Amino acid sequence: MQNTTLRGFLTALTIVLLLSIFSAGVSAQRNPPMTSVQREGEKEMYYARFLELKRVPTAEHQRLAHEAGKEYLKRFEESNDSDAREVRKFVNQYEKVRREFEFYRTFSAGDNTKTVELGRQILQLHPESFFVLGILAQIGFENSKAGDANANAETIDYARRAIQVLDAGKVTKPDPFKSIDVARGFLNAVVGSLLRDQSPVEAAQAFSKAVQSDSPYRSDALIYYRLGVAILKGEFAQLSTEYNEKYGNSKVSPDQQAMLDRLVQLARRAIDAYARAVALSTEPGQLQFRTRVLEQLTVLYKQFHNSSEAGLNELIATVLTKPLH
Repeated sequence: MQNTTLRGFLTALTIVLLLSIFSAGVSAQRNPPMTSVQREGEKEMYYARFLELKRVPTAEHQRLAHEAGKEYLKRFEESNDSDAREVRKFVNQYEKVRREFEFYRTFSAGDNTKTVELGRQILQLHPESFFVLGILAQIGFENSKAGDANANAETIDYARRAIQVLDAGKVTKPDPFKSIDVARGFLNAVVGSLLRDQSPVEAAQAFSKAVQSDSPYRSDALIYYRLGVAILKGEFAQLSTEYNEKYGNSKVSPDQQAMLDRLVQLARRAIDAYARAVALSTEPGQLQFRTRVLEQLTVLYKQFHNSSEAGLNELIATVLTKPLH
């Protein structure tokens, strides 16, 4: 009770002192230094004004609370008590939201150049902004699909960083995506698609995560096809080279058999992915794609089934009812 009374008394005293100074037209430089009591009273007054505005949930009051908070921090920048921390947190969050609003406005208007510029600025202050990372990954991926690969490395970085934020459990609001699973599917599809030539091993890992997410990518024929290709070009090719170097002219041994088993397992994974791509290609516009993938699948399947196609049609017909290899 005594603290509350003192706090109110200090605020009232400070207001009286400030009004007398302003009415007399005396500059701040000519005032004698404030006592600690007066300084605390002034802080109380500015904090009370900030709090009064912040409590009203309208856009205008929040804007005014932001201005009051900035003035508070300007006058008492050395403070780090609970009041100052609250003001600082509000000001930072308000400015982040305001920047992101402008960022999204330019994105909605189709001004990708300005959006990327604003996004980079926001990430300098908030490097884990999932909202900004997600939109920049979308812009970069669309540009890449349109034939502009200049920003591919930057786009991969945005997608990787967004995935890291997701995996760390820091995302509670999945914007700009419909859900966290949709975000995970898209971002891994971006990484896989843009890395499939230079790093097929990492691409295969990303594609696997994309098709296992609860997103449209779990039924995307192209992503399954790219997964199969990445497995063959990446881990399978590397292991095949190692196998031939070690055991090309050697007799059968436990180590040789173990490596051969690993190769067969990788081939089965690739066959499974190709079969899913064929099974999911049911639209008339996918006929050419389906034919091409089926030809490649047939060759691969026969290589690991004694040059026979027996069982291939059954595999394609049932593969979607089974877990991913």
